Amino acid sequence: MKRPFYYLISAALLSSCAANPYRISEKSYTKQLKVYQQKISKKESFPLQNGINTEWISTVNYNLRKPNFIIIHHTAQDSIAQTLKTFTLVKPQVSAHYVIGDDGRVVQMLNDYLRAWHGGNASWGKNTDINSASIGIELDNNGSEPFSELQINSLLSLLAKLKKEYNIPTQNIIGHSDIAPTRKQDPSALFPWRVLASKEFGLWPDSDLETAPANFNIELALRIIGYDTRNLSAAITAFKLHYIQTEVDAILDEKTVNTIYNIYKKQ
Repeated sequence: MKRPFYYLISAALLSSCAANPYRISEKSYTKQLKVYQQKISKKESFPLQNGINTEWISTVNYNLRKPNFIIIHHTAQDSIAQTLKTFTLVKPQVSAHYVIGDDGRVVQMLNDYLRAWHGGNASWGKNTDINSASIGIELDNNGSEPFSELQINSLLSLLAKLKKEYNIPTQNIIGHSDIAPTRKQDPSALFPWRVLASKEFGLWPDSDLETAPANFNIELALRIIGYDTRNLSAAITAFKLHYIQTEVDAILDEKTVNTIYNIYKKQ
């Protein structure tokens, strides 16, 4: 008499698994963790070109990588479901640590200590491997619509946790367009950087801008802030997308120069 009951339990479990569209990615994630566990557990000597073999003596002083940047993106897709599907497929070769839905839902997709593939070919200052030093946060937004209050509230709560936990500097909370000015425009000009800065999640220019000195070097200042200035027009546009969102272009008017000077002084 008990058999039908157990059959029902088994059927329910199978049905539950079948209803989970991400079950394959869960298995792959666990399998990859085991591979990395084996790699970091190896303690082997190896020969050098001068004929000397290395030797292994274990230190007791070490830890996992510590993220030092937070990079904010918008997904440029139609729904959070579409983004989750993209990030659980091998072919796109893209991922993020967190995805935040328009309704405020927060999905974590990767442990903070692991390296997500969200920045691509990007740099900030002398750091040319942003993925190795950052946490990537994707906001469900197609790039042409306002960000919802629920979404921004969840983002602020998440940033508060991450900034405190990893002691991330205020100025190191930036956008994808900042680190890849020739390729990316996310998050869009509708993103509320000013609101974030009021909570010390990123910088924002003062309301009263001091006039920049006559000999002020704009390109050098942008490099000191962190921008890749090899394409100076792209760097200026990316700066304005973040700090002068009503004038997203490469024009260097007085307001733009003074704003660059203001942010430069905050470094």
